[in-house]
Amino acid sequence: MDELLEKYICSRIDPEPELLKELRRETYVRFLNPRMLSGHLQGRVLAMLCKMIRPRRVLELGTFTGYSTLCLAEGLPAGSRILSIDHNDELEEHLRAWFSRSELGSKIDLLFGEAADLIPELTASFDLVYMDIDKREYKSCYDLLLHKMSSGAFILTDNTLWNGKPLEEISYKDAQSIAIADFNDYIAADSRVEKIILPIRDGLTILRIK
Repeated sequence: MDELLEKYICSRIDPEPELLKELRRETYVRFLNPRMLSGHLQGRVLAMLCKMIRPRRVLELGTFTGYSTLCLAEGLPAGSRILSIDHNDELEEHLRAWFSRSELGSKIDLLFGEAADLIPELTASFDLVYMDIDKREYKSCYDLLLHKMSSGAFILTDNTLWNGKPLEEISYKDAQSIAIADFNDYIAADSRVEKIILPIRDGLTILRIK
């Protein structure tokens, strides 16, 4: 998304909550690859979508520093919960500290490990999944998720425009770009879901299971 356009939008939507603003700043100071954080615009989109869908159980694949987790938790109706999975257990102390500062922290459960290994072990079904992990894992995790979800459930998949590389066809060579392009083609041909790609930041695909 064009930087000026995103700045204009962010100045005319609901403000970024103070705790999230502080978390965003800390992420940029302390962590590598801080651009992985959802940020103001996408965070408000996630919270709004969660309020619209009103899921009972949410699964997040890729916690990072917890920004998107808190946005999803913000949109949960009473009695609902979110399970967030990340492969990096070194983040646990950071995440628990930040979640404890939020009144939403009691709605969040954490699990550490590889998503593709853990998904088959989950006994709960999920009404909403937000996927933002290694792009090479998207397709395999997507197929695993469909067995955990019912008709009418949603999957939100981040970074599906990947700096415009899927549009360039032959010119990209790296594994992540190839995986995103392959995933987008796979979804486009999959009759099990309805799908739409929103050009928000680096692309957000919304999938609804038929």
